[in-house]
Formats: sequence, structure tokens, C-alpha cells
Amino acid sequence: PCDPVPPRFFKDILSSIGQPVLAIINSSLSSGVVPASFKHAVVQPLLKKPGLDQTVLANYRPISKLPFLSKVLEKLVYCQLKQFLDDNGILEVFQSGFKTLHSTESALIRVFNDILLACDSGNHVVLILLDLTAAFDTVDHDILISRLHHVVGIGGTVLKWFRSYLEERTISVKISDSESSAASMPYGVPQGSILGPLLFSLYLLPLGSVLRKHGISFHCYADDCQIYLPLKQKDVHSIKHLLACLGDFKAWLALSLLNFNEKKTEVMVFGPSGSCESSSVDLGPLEEYFKPVITDTVLRWTVISNWTAKSEPWLSPVFIIQGDWRQ
Repeated sequence: PCDPVPPRFFKDILSSIGQPVLAIINSSLSSGVVPASFKHAVVQPLLKKPGLDQTVLANYRPISKLPFLSKVLEKLVYCQLKQFLDDNGILEVFQSGFKTLHSTESALIRVFNDILLACDSGNHVVLILLDLTAAFDTVDHDILISRLHHVVGIGGTVLKWFRSYLEERTISVKISDSESSAASMPYGVPQGSILGPLLFSLYLLPLGSVLRKHGISFHCYADDCQIYLPLKQKDVHSIKHLLACLGDFKAWLALSLLNFNEKKTEVMVFGPSGSCESSSVDLGPLEEYFKPVITDTVLRWTVISNWTAKSEPWLSPVFIIQGDWRQ
């Protein structure tokens, strides 16, 4: 919908138009200006699953489509930015979203490994599952640019390019053959973009420092964050550090113009021998978020087992060299 000329046609005639396209991209990078036509998205509503009531707007998922050439430009910038972040160790260690060799499974393994180790030592663990509302859509552009400059270390023409990339974006909605007029998008990272997820991760970078100063373990996947604290037996009724951390977490979100989702926040308690009753720990104000955990279900690693089974045929040559990996 964003491209008068189909992307396939671009590829077929690349030998003829390659140099002009390259000139446009290089001009954008050297001037620090993103063409206005690259910053318009067309959104097409799509039912989340067949059979849902088509008259209920909440049943639709907005699918955002950007111009093909804008994604070519974004990909080039993404590769250079990612290389810079990796070389300088800037990305958050405990953020598994949008990172090479990381996934929901790697986040799950780390969190539950810590929980199991604490429980094996006779401790209880309080786990808080935190959620943000429409986090990608509420990113403030000025705050993001400030963090790119002061936290990431980007400046000059590169910073000017990112400001141009974020500002003056527009969006329209298309249903069948009808399309709305364009509306401005003063907040958020572009949906359906290549740079958007990475920029959101950089927007959250200061959050790690907020959590670490309380000595609280945490792990994030995109905008989902888990914070957890092992409680010694003699200190089993004290969660003041966790409450203080949660308070600072909410305050930081407010300063960053991000919305804390109270309704989706959950608290779980783990303990020795699978004990998971809230009475095991005095949760205080966290009691309202408590959700009972069926330990046997939570700790069945079905996803991991299935992934391992699928990967075994490809890894078998390695197993032959290194010996049986399951021993």
C-alpha cells in the first residue's frame, strides 16, 4: 500500500536503478535527513483470529506497512548501529528482546535457574511480572534522542539523522479500497520498522541502573520485565527492598512517559519443596497482585524439550565429536 511500484519490480530492475537508489540513501546518511516519503505508514486492521466479532475494534491488530526503500535505508543504519552497540557493550545484558541468540526461552531459563537455585538453598523467592501499556506507542522522541546522545554516545550528523527519522512521521488507515487522511505520529517508535525494536531497547537502557541499585535480580524481554528477590529464611517476611524497587520502577516509568499496567502485573511466590502459598511470605501491598503457581506446570520445560528434540538432528555431528551431550 505504501509503494506505487511493487518491491519485486525494484529487485528485477535493480541493475538499472541501483545507482540512483544508492545516491538517495547516501544523501540521507550524509545530510542527516530522512525523506518525508519514507516516513509515512499505512495501517491495515487485521482480525486477531478468525471468528472474532468484526464490529469490536479491540479484536483487530493494526498491521503497519512502510515503504520498501525506507526499510532498505533502515537496514543499513540498523547494521551499523548494532555493530557499534556490540563493539562497545552498550546493550543491557539482561534484556533478551530483539537480540541475536536470545529469545523468550533464554529469558525463561535464566529466571527459573535463579529461582531453583534459591529454592534449593531453602529460600523463598518473590517474583513480580511487570507489564507496560502500549509501550512502543508512547516513546517520547525528545527523551529517546537525549538517551541516544548521553547514554549511547551518538552525536553530530548521526544524531540529526535519528531525529529526522523520528519526527514528522504520518500514518493513515486503509480498509479495502478506502484510505483515511494522514495523521501525525508525535510519539512512539514506528510500528513495522526495522529500527523500532532496537530503539525501544535503547530507550529502556537506564532502567537497569534503577533496578540494580536495589540489589534486585531482573530480566526483560522487550517491554515485559520480571524482578525477583530470594528471601532468606530469617528474613522471609521482609520485602521492603522489593517494594522500594517497585516504587522506583513506577517513578522511572512516569518520568519516561511510559504507562505501568497494573491489571497485568502479577506476583508469584516460590519456595522449597514446591511451596508457593502467599502465606509463606508476608507480601504486604503486593498481596493484591498474587497469583497461585502450579509448580509442576510451570517447571515442565515443554518448549525447551521440544526445541531440543528438533535441534538434535542438526547437532548430532557435534555430539559425536564432543560425546553424548546429555551425560
